[in-house]
Amino acid sequence: MATRAHFSSRIGFILAAAGSAVGLGNIWGFPTQAASNGGAVFLIVYLLMVFALAYPLLVAELTIGRYGNADPITSLRKVWPRQRALMGFVGLAGMIAVSLILSFYAIVAGWLLGYLVAPVLELLGLTSQAQWLEEFGAERNLILMLVFMWLTVMVVRSGVTDGIEKWSTRLMPVLLLLFVVMVIYILTQEGAWEGMRLYLVPDASHLSPKLIVSAMGQAFFSLSLGVCTMMVYGSYLDKSANLPKTAAQVALLDTGVAFLAGMLILPAMFVAQNHGVAIYDDTGALLASDTLVFSVLPSMFETMGGVGTVVGLLFFILMVIAALTSSISMLEVPVSCVIEELGHTRRWAVWWIGGAISVISTVIVFNFESLFGLVITMTTAYAQPIIGMIFAILVGWIWHRDKVLDEIKAGYPELETSLFWRIWPWYVRIVCPVLMLLVFFLQ
Repeated sequence: MATRAHFSSRIGFILAAAGSAVGLGNIWGFPTQAASNGGAVFLIVYLLMVFALAYPLLVAELTIGRYGNADPITSLRKVWPRQRALMGFVGLAGMIAVSLILSFYAIVAGWLLGYLVAPVLELLGLTSQAQWLEEFGAERNLILMLVFMWLTVMVVRSGVTDGIEKWSTRLMPVLLLLFVVMVIYILTQEGAWEGMRLYLVPDASHLSPKLIVSAMGQAFFSLSLGVCTMMVYGSYLDKSANLPKTAAQVALLDTGVAFLAGMLILPAMFVAQNHGVAIYDDTGALLASDTLVFSVLPSMFETMGGVGTVVGLLFFILMVIAALTSSISMLEVPVSCVIEELGHTRRWAVWWIGGAISVISTVIVFNFESLFGLVITMTTAYAQPIIGMIFAILVGWIWHRDKVLDEIKAGYPELETSLFWRIWPWYVRIVCPVLMLLVFFLQ
């Protein structure tokens, strides 16, 4: 393990880990959840839940990964060596879950690629080809999925430093810059401030148990917890890194992107409404999230003329970058397992794992109605929270406290006298599993 790859810098890890967390859940899921659940009230509860649930679990998962300094299967076995078979099964379950998530994620990301390229083809006079890219169909879904998976494979095959870290440190600043530019532009449009009021002015009447559970689930899923991605990234982290501080920086960056996404999407919804685009159905409920991204916003861009084409291109570039920074972390989980458990080279592992996931995606594409929603439910509603709860129990109840202390203390010498150490061990032992059960049973 002495020659095992590591991130070359702390900022490289932070941008890569935040890139893993920043995905369609932040830019697509969070704003839609906020718009459907009272705007500002949902935002406040979400921010509380990021640090009440997601942050403690993020520290736990990073700690397991760095302690193991290996793929999730080996790392979990090191934490509980008396139950090697059980820990191997949990690591394998995480690897399968994240692979299945990537299988449907690549399909959705392919749609985003289509909406990115279509306006360019339209400008070139290739109208029929542009329409084909935007119309739902098995062939279109298959080809775009394969293109996106190819992009993901090409990044991951280059390794941790030259692939994941290199591209994360390039793509994340571009993502943040695009966000700022888009938010500034949208806020100059008529109707935008109505969306800002919904997003930033709380209305306590919207507060409900359902909203709290939704915010809790969104906070957990937005940091890519429960599917070993953060464990793998933690295994590439140097021992000198301060885990609580680094995890806080990742959580803050991820949450900041989600906040910016809300500042972009909610005002954009009302700008679209001002342009005559329907954003609510006949009952006054928000139209479905897939309609929001693939119908409502493109319709708004079309009403804005030439400027709308540019704004639409920027928006879908942003979406594709967010999807790619997440997909590379998902692919890295099974790849790291195959490299270290089976002894395969990275190049060979990336291609055959990427190919296997593409085959699963292909099966979903040709059985879309029956499989797409089923795979999403199995992975995000069941596997992810169950595995996340197992990690919390493992760190809180099974892993010897002195070993946890030593691992975190390696990069945080004053840990024992800190407020963090007085709270975190019992918090991850008791509070996090209870909150995870609520996410699982009440979502």
